[in-house]
Amino acid sequence: MMPGASSNSAGENAAPLVSIVIPAYNHAAFLDEAIKSVLAQDYPQVELIVLDDGSTDGTTDILRRYSEQFHWESHHNMGQAATLNKGFGMACGEILSYLSADDALLPGAVTAAVDALTAIPDAVACYGDFNLVDPNSRIIRRVRTPEFSYFDLAVRGVCAPGPGAFFRRSAYSTAGPWNPALRQIPDYEFWLRLGLQGRFLRIPRVLAAFRVHDSSLSFTPSDESRSEEPVGVLQSYFDSPCVPLEISDAKKQALSNAHFLSGRLHIRAGRFRAGFSHVGAALRLHPSNLFSPRNIRILINALVNRGAHRLWWNLRSFFARQP
Repeated sequence: MMPGASSNSAGENAAPLVSIVIPAYNHAAFLDEAIKSVLAQDYPQVELIVLDDGSTDGTTDILRRYSEQFHWESHHNMGQAATLNKGFGMACGEILSYLSADDALLPGAVTAAVDALTAIPDAVACYGDFNLVDPNSRIIRRVRTPEFSYFDLAVRGVCAPGPGAFFRRSAYSTAGPWNPALRQIPDYEFWLRLGLQGRFLRIPRVLAAFRVHDSSLSFTPSDESRSEEPVGVLQSYFDSPCVPLEISDAKKQALSNAHFLSGRLHIRAGRFRAGFSHVGAALRLHPSNLFSPRNIRILINALVNRGAHRLWWNLRSFFARQP
């Protein structure tokens, strides 16, 4: 089926079309669940586009099972950001969203997003809480997202939108597409630009499931260039004339927090010298960040996160096998 909405009754046609893009790269084990979670939404106007980004693991075999239930196609590998830009360019919806191929939407997520954006016309995006799930879709915990603050996003690196975020096409067109040069935090850089266009709404309910597993982007150790992205993104951000004055005044604090994030990525990948070099740069820029509970958690996360999640999965699997 080519991009577009299915036919609906006259009343349903008043509902704005929502386009959801799934960029799929070597997540065949989880893709079916992601697709079904979109097809099962109760909202009457959903356009699904799945783009196989050069997978080599049987992703296309899964997509063929769906025949013409939605539009899908394959292309050579070009990365998440470029794939999403292609999908959003193909999409017809007034409201856009994306879903990683290893994540899932919960029932009613699209309806909740449309209701929120319809109720607040000047809002440009919305997001909700999400469940952290293991490779077998078992819930680890609920992640309660914070109320949106653009200052926290730009200065403290608090990226509230996660899986289950939706935004207006009009705001996307003004902010511009995702940066295809970024591989680690293209979403964060996009939210920085989109946040200049208007309000973000938090929906106080779980809208999606975010999966942690050995091959997920957020869990896999990042290479050197990806680990440097937080600092590079913030340095480029402050070169823009659109930065609000209160954010500009907090430049050193923002760059310090970016160095903490880059340090975490290096440390998680075992590059301790580079990681602690970034921590040192962070403290020179804004010494009080040493006492920030968030930055302390970032460093602890860098050292124990992967091992802790793996231990949790193994314990859950062990007890699940017990009579």
